[in-house]
Amino acid sequence: MAVAITLFIVIFLSISLHFTEAQIGVCYGMIGDNLPSEKDVVSLYKSNGIGAMRLYSPDIAALQALQGSGIKLMLDVPIENLRSLAFNPSAARQWVRTNVVPFASSIKYIVVGNEVNPSHKFASSVLPTMQNVHNALISNNLRAIKVSTSVSTKIMMNTYPPSNGQFNYTSYITPIIKLINSNNSPLLVNIYTYFAYINNQHDINLNYALFTSPGTVVTDPNNGKNYQNLFDAMVDSIYAALAKVGAPNTAIVVSETGWPSAGGVAATVNNAGTYYRNLINHVKQGTPLKPGQALETYLFAMFDEDKKPGL
Repeated sequence: MAVAITLFIVIFLSISLHFTEAQIGVCYGMIGDNLPSEKDVVSLYKSNGIGAMRLYSPDIAALQALQGSGIKLMLDVPIENLRSLAFNPSAARQWVRTNVVPFASSIKYIVVGNEVNPSHKFASSVLPTMQNVHNALISNNLRAIKVSTSVSTKIMMNTYPPSNGQFNYTSYITPIIKLINSNNSPLLVNIYTYFAYINNQHDINLNYALFTSPGTVVTDPNNGKNYQNLFDAMVDSIYAALAKVGAPNTAIVVSETGWPSAGGVAATVNNAGTYYRNLINHVKQGTPLKPGQALETYLFAMFDEDKKPGL
């Protein structure tokens, strides 16, 4: 993100939250200066009761530090590895043997590509890499580790009202959804109400984006579902899109979400704290379309990554 999010500073040092009650994880990016050691980061997660982590590449020191911690991991396959793993099953098997097998007790998900643009040169590698990595996991008797990809809401063509949710780039996303559905894996989605808000301030109220609206803001005319916050509306539009491609029971995991504390419109420490606090308290309730079905959610991010280029 081009704007700064420092979850540790905004949240952990200012308010007390119950992460374990809400299936909450936190993303751990490493593209920054003066970050704590991997062991210290794992200790930080444990001391704050954070039971899940997303790691954007298989950093061996971090993987080793996680062993025996009880923290479950969402591990990314870096985009630069996609082509080799897509067209060389033996390379996928080796990647799994090196980066997964020794650390399998900690790993819950393998993420093949993060917000890969369907028109990007690597897009055609996502599906075959997913299949090859899945096959490699099966050959190592690691069926419990689920393979998916992480998409942004740009994959959507229509989101309003939520029941009209429909995927764009169907030739890209539909085969991926068929694969994850057949393997009982979730679709991973990065959801940022912040960007939806700043890109459409005329129609989206800040309170709706921050979970602070006092009552219903949107009633879906197709099913009568009431929406008091934008996060639920965005998630339910994806559920609706999944149903339209024959996967109504595919789960969604929110693989990134957050609010900036500086660097943009409405990007303040107060707003960031409000967003994270309300989100954590909310996701265990599910959405209007899937009430009571808690959403596993990963907060972005533990640290500012000052060497990371803006998106």
